[in-house]
Amino acid sequence: MDPELSAAILASGGNDASLEPDIALTRAYFDAGVTATVKEFLKSDLPPAHAYTVGEAAVSDGVAVRFYIPASEGGLETYPVLVNIHGGGWSVGSIELDDYVLRQLCVKLGLSIVNIEYRLAPEHPFPAAIDDCLEALKWTVENTSTLKADLNKGFIVGGHSAGGNLSAVLAHILRDDPFFEGRRLTGQVLRDPFVCHPDAYPESFKSSFRSMEDNKNVPPVTRDLMYQLFGWYNAPPHDPRFSPLLYPSHEGLPRAYIQAMELDPLRDDAIVYGKVLRDAGVEVKFDLYPGVSHGFHYNWPGIKAAAKVRADLVDGLRWLLKDQT
Repeated sequence: MDPELSAAILASGGNDASLEPDIALTRAYFDAGVTATVKEFLKSDLPPAHAYTVGEAAVSDGVAVRFYIPASEGGLETYPVLVNIHGGGWSVGSIELDDYVLRQLCVKLGLSIVNIEYRLAPEHPFPAAIDDCLEALKWTVENTSTLKADLNKGFIVGGHSAGGNLSAVLAHILRDDPFFEGRRLTGQVLRDPFVCHPDAYPESFKSSFRSMEDNKNVPPVTRDLMYQLFGWYNAPPHDPRFSPLLYPSHEGLPRAYIQAMELDPLRDDAIVYGKVLRDAGVEVKFDLYPGVSHGFHYNWPGIKAAAKVRADLVDGLRWLLKDQT
């Protein structure tokens, strides 16, 4: 394990969600122990207020977005757009989790960004999160003037953990949905993604999925916690909208930037999915981080490895945006 991460875990007494018995306690832990921690750390690096604008909109009942638009002289410039889906096991978290990172990305990369507040399980189980994010993506393409967005300059969906799962699923949906004809995704960002339930591992890949067992007790997200989150989301393991590895074809998907953590129970999800995408002819940029665990950069954002994850995200987005008109 990375020495800085090991010391941080010991200092925090483990700092995992400790399988709280109900969703309210789990959400309270996450808001106080994760979202507040990362926002406190990043607030000193926020860009100046005059460099961007922030707005909010209701997409549908229970679904909202917060959007960030770079400032431009005269207001005539247009930008590529990134749609962000927060992590939290489909059950916790909010648009506050990535808020400060997205403000930085907006200004640093000249990106219009849409941050989705989707409904959470267990009150809204599978496939509510997918439906909500799809509505937000439709809202995005119908409101490019509000966002000062030009989809021809780039149209990316991305997220961490459950957000990575939803992004992978939506990349398939948008590839095939006639609504998005002429305005397809150009990129996907999959950070520590979940792509297949262990009960649904294809026979040909079973030997490649070792990390769920090997890393089952590594904080902050253990295998037991993941299974608790699976239960709250209540998705059929073999449904490709939950296990996108199981889609019959991955051809024609947008290029993908993938991040994976060596000590993550989901490490092999990322590795296998990257291989499957490449085999289908999809361009993939892949970063694997040694000695660190799932989502560690949220819980302990001040260590050097966390800074590298954030810096590489910038480079990964630049790569996704290359060659766009």
